[in-house]
Amino acid sequence: MTTIGFIGAGHIGGTLAQLAIAHGHDVVVSNSRGPETLTDLVLQLGDSARAGTAVEAAEAGDVVVVTIPTKNIHDVPVEPLAGKVVIDTNNYYPQRDGQITELDNESTTVSELLQAHLPDSHVVKAFNHIIFSDLITDSTPAGTPDRRALAVAGDSSDARRAVAELIDELGFDAVDVGPLAEGWRYQRDTPAYVQAYDADGLRAALAKAVRYRDM
Repeated sequence: MTTIGFIGAGHIGGTLAQLAIAHGHDVVVSNSRGPETLTDLVLQLGDSARAGTAVEAAEAGDVVVVTIPTKNIHDVPVEPLAGKVVIDTNNYYPQRDGQITELDNESTTVSELLQAHLPDSHVVKAFNHIIFSDLITDSTPAGTPDRRALAVAGDSSDARRAVAELIDELGFDAVDVGPLAEGWRYQRDTPAYVQAYDADGLRAALAKAVRYRDM
């Protein structure tokens, strides 16, 4: 059993927390408004969940999921996440996040921005290209024919492997995309984004991705 910390408790965070508990993990959930606003979610999740601040979730998690708007990544605590695997579920939506120059000119990617903010952590991009409700409905045991696959990218091969193992445990095959710089291949508006593929289908979709500037 491990503890998974959640910085952000919206649709993706809350659903991932539910799935993690169903597979034997403890969770600590947090949001920007304070633990007292998460009472209903914790009651729904049950005895394996508790609410905390972002710092407490970061400290408690053996693995920590950051699932907040891209514009808020500088609010993520740095020191408590040093040395830890940090899963980034974020996507860039200018209508929500405002214009971010480095993302607009594609000189970097969402998860590379988080990695720059967390220089001593091991950021892995995952769970950003699936609709939150599909995390429950599409989760199946290993070996299921046509099992849905999810992509992972990160600069640490060990961290990618750890997240791939978690993805497998939670009910999906994992496709290793390589370093964080390749995470653009399954960002919004790419063929892999929120579409259901098995591992071979996902690899084909990733290969078809083109940069925004080339669309």
